[in-house]
Amino acid sequence: MIAQLRGRPVARTAEGLVLDVGGVGYLVQATPSAFRRADGGEEVTIHTYLAVREDAMQLFGFGEAAERELFVQLLAVNGVGPKVALAIVSGSKPADLRKAILLEDTKRFEAIPGIGRKTAQRVVLELKEKIAGPAADLGGAPPEELTARDALVELGYTVADAERVLAQTDPELPVEERVRQALRQAA
Repeated sequence: MIAQLRGRPVARTAEGLVLDVGGVGYLVQATPSAFRRADGGEEVTIHTYLAVREDAMQLFGFGEAAERELFVQLLAVNGVGPKVALAIVSGSKPADLRKAILLEDTKRFEAIPGIGRKTAQRVVLELKEKIAGPAADLGGAPPEELTARDALVELGYTVADAERVLAQTDPELPVEERVRQALRQAA
């Protein structure tokens, strides 16, 4: 297993990032955080996961260990392969995804291209117990935030845009007022 690579980024291709490690160029399908790390052109360390199939070996890269850990957990979900898991991990921070799983927020996963309702439900169902436990922390996100966010999504906002706008509102206000404030700020 190749758990991490340290080398110099030499190219970006449609397939991913090419990392020169001791004269060998490794093609790594990477998350946006891994690409950001590689932007400087200097030596960089990327956390990796090697997926071995009968017909191919693919290397996936992550900017932080938490992304890789969640990626591996997602691979255990029935119907989620490496490319779908990479799409999920690439869409949000691992802490936000874990919070969505704990709160059974399937809409967050449905918003990711290539993820349908059934797959989103399986992700939540199969990972909730693995992620839940005494160390599980929802980060103080009240259930009302999900309701306000869902209202904005119904009005045409993306999940990320809705959360960004709601972060600028007063969390002590009722859901309806938070939605009004968010709409005013976005206008």
